Amino acid sequence: MKNQSANHHTRYQPLQHFVWLPLSFIMLLSTILYIIVTIINGTFTVALVILLGAVILAIIPGMLARTYALTLQDRLIRSEEQLRYYMFTNNKLDERITTKQLIALRFASDEEFVKLVERTLAENLSPTEIKQAVKKWRADHQRV
Repeated sequence: MKNQSANHHTRYQPLQHFVWLPLSFIMLLSTILYIIVTIINGTFTVALVILLGAVILAIIPGMLARTYALTLQDRLIRSEEQLRYYMFTNNKLDERITTKQLIALRFASDEEFVKLVERTLAENLSPTEIKQAVKKWRADHQRV
């Protein structure tokens, strides 16, 4: 596994990011261009509207699958980090902290986690600021 840091922690799914997304974009764009050409040539038919609908319907499930997976993972991270905070402090995590902030805080080592949570609450740090404040990076290689 590659080392992660604030500058390098995004994860790419090759099949999704480099095959499915570009091919979906190309397919949608070429279908729209084909429809425009048929309108200009006067050969437009209702079947082309159905084709455009089919292309869009083929793209939506992939987008939904990604969205659902990320939403679920965000909920899991929130629960994990709330438990982590409770284990270290015996206190409930302040509700002012956002899910995006908690997602960024998951990279903080155990030694700096509680202090960084307190600093985040005091200064309302953005997720980027939180990641940059992490001194000892705790990698997450399972992010979808």
